[in-house]
Amino acid sequence: MIYLDSAATTLQKPPAVLRAASYAMGHMASPGRGGHRPAMLAAETVFACRETAAELFHVDDPEQVVLTSSATHGLNIAIKSLAGPGDTVLISGYEHNAVTRPLYAMGASVRIASGPLFDPQALLSSFEAQLTGDVKCVVCTHVSNVFGYILPLEEVAALCRFRGIPLIVDASQSAGCLPVHLRELGAAFIAMPGHKGLYGPQGTGLLLCGGEAAPLMEGGTGSRSADQAMPDFLPDRLEAGTHNVPGAAGLLAGLRYVKARGTGAILEQERALTLRAARGLSRLAGVTVYAAANAERQAGVLSFNIGGMDCETAAAALGERDIAVRAGLHCAPLAHRSAGTFETGTVRASFSAFNTPAEVDRLIQEAARLSVFRP
Repeated sequence: MIYLDSAATTLQKPPAVLRAASYAMGHMASPGRGGHRPAMLAAETVFACRETAAELFHVDDPEQVVLTSSATHGLNIAIKSLAGPGDTVLISGYEHNAVTRPLYAMGASVRIASGPLFDPQALLSSFEAQLTGDVKCVVCTHVSNVFGYILPLEEVAALCRFRGIPLIVDASQSAGCLPVHLRELGAAFIAMPGHKGLYGPQGTGLLLCGGEAAPLMEGGTGSRSADQAMPDFLPDRLEAGTHNVPGAAGLLAGLRYVKARGTGAILEQERALTLRAARGLSRLAGVTVYAAANAERQAGVLSFNIGGMDCETAAAALGERDIAVRAGLHCAPLAHRSAGTFETGTVRASFSAFNTPAEVDRLIQEAARLSVFRP
């Protein structure tokens, strides 16, 4: 099968990731729960994961790197640390449900900075106009999970710093292929999954903490056991319960792969594949491609539609031809509303460091057959 759904999960992992997770399952216990060798080996591995992430993402102290089960987990911690019922929160018009659902559930007053697809200046102008003194915090995705649109995050971050308003970054589609630097952005939090561009196992994630954080849940931490309040220091304050040590071991191997390969090299490969797909698909009769005119605004995610064919039907047909893509609203209805594709949804192809030009060409060939024989 040709796997083109890495915006959901990178199915193809570096072999070291599988080896590390398997080894941890048989040799490591729980960090902070004993002085014996299996517990100490787990503690060393978990700390190495924090340390490697801190280096890759420019975090001053490895203890500011919190292990989570997903980007959604981290975003919930971040949002609920900074905002509450009735608070005004400004978000981009390209946010995932991992951002919007927690905000609506808590009863926040959600304000949306909007702008046409692939128009960063319009989006930035909307942020600037709406970033008033009553805004409690800002949430901005770095890259749209639907369209691969690289938002003007650095400029939004500078605006937040100037006005003294905390920023939460959703780096779900950028961690591992774009510079994501906590120190330079000055963000309060950056959340990211481990299982996408970092090539770790599912059920892993990281929350980079640049400010004070409130626990999402309480429980054992292996530290200060006599106290009934959660520890007041990171990472223990946010890591109640047993760590996913096999996940952390696999994520460490994924982080090391990204560090060795280089985010710039990974982005260059993914962008080249995306632009190749965009050019080829746009030549097909009846096919609409949503791609940036300026390649610098395009990451390794591409949406398209085949005219006269429902996006779910098109994706299923590609699946029958052994090409794995995703279709629908991609858990991001707000992004589709911003781009004008809410009623139709899109077919989404997303690439990783393990995809090849030949696989892209096969996608184009099969899409061509569907565009000719569509009902």
